[in-house]
Amino acid sequence: MNTTATLQTASSAGQLPSTIRSGAGYWLRSLNRMLRFDLRRARQWALMMAVAQVFMGAGMAIMYGFFYPEVDEVTALYLATGTPTLALIPLGLLMLPESVNQQRLEGTFDFIWSLPAPRTAQASSTFVLYTLLSLPGMVLSLVVVTLLYGVQLSVSPLIVPAVLLCALMAVSVGFGMALAIPNPMVVSVITSALAFVVLLFSPIVYPPSHLPDWLFAIHQALPFYNMAVVIRAGLSVGLVSDLARSFLVLGAWTVAGWAMTGWVIRRRR
Repeated sequence: MNTTATLQTASSAGQLPSTIRSGAGYWLRSLNRMLRFDLRRARQWALMMAVAQVFMGAGMAIMYGFFYPEVDEVTALYLATGTPTLALIPLGLLMLPESVNQQRLEGTFDFIWSLPAPRTAQASSTFVLYTLLSLPGMVLSLVVVTLLYGVQLSVSPLIVPAVLLCALMAVSVGFGMALAIPNPMVVSVITSALAFVVLLFSPIVYPPSHLPDWLFAIHQALPFYNMAVVIRAGLSVGLVSDLARSFLVLGAWTVAGWAMTGWVIRRRR
């Protein structure tokens, strides 16, 4: 069933409200309906997304292992703890914008945004959906790499807020970018450039000391390196420093992403 047919079926079945209301109860009901609707649509490509995450996360960590003359215990731990970040980045920053592009090409983008549900509930549904979809691929990638390198992780409760913040940041920036740029071709070019930057120049599965000082200074202001720092801190001990700064940088990018999303939503009213 295509997206348009799914929308028409959901509307005719009374799964979406027929009148605009307000209040917290209405917002929560709208979020629930939008999330169920988004989950039904995601069944068509969720498995493919999980496979792509595994290839991006575990595959890149394994490939970078070939660059080291010898993968000792510390190097293996660094490779393994960078895997979740490599698996998470494609979801919000690459796949989500491309999903919005596909909706525009199919002609369903405007129809979805015309549904009688608060725009904030629709955006929140997108965050919850992509966060849920990110977890299986992240976990599977981490399991593959830890088994391959024989790594012992030191998992702490910090991993929960770290993963949630990274997922929120990736989805908010990716969603805001996709909404703010109406030309699908421009969005595709940006996501392709991001993939190139992340894979080749971001110190995620290798120490930042391998980079020139000026390039590392740039990465300290970008989200990719800081995502790796906070997630690595939740999986290991003694590999990262200046953790508070990384949380602040990610928080700033998250606020900027949702501000961009809110600006577009207000313009479309």
